[in-house]
Amino acid sequence: MKIQLFGTKKCHKTAYYKTFLETRNLHYVFLDVENNEENETKLRNLYENKKLNFPTITIDSKKLRNPSDSALQKWIDKTKR
Repeated sequence: MKIQLFGTKKCHKTAYYKTFLETRNLHYVFLDVENNEENETKLRNLYENKKLNFPTITIDSKKLRNPSDSALQKWIDKTKR
């Protein structure tokens, strides 16, 4: 399972998802879209409108934009199977 979290260090929702993933001992990669142009481009390319929609979490090929706890946990559990 490959988890990526697109966001910024200043964003409280990004911080929330970092904590969510860390408290479940899940390995993830944080991709700062404010201080890294390559990460910004990667995030924009996930969306047809090319907007900088963060936080966005990808779990393998699934894209989740600002998901609820239950939706995020559902996809984590689904991917673990």
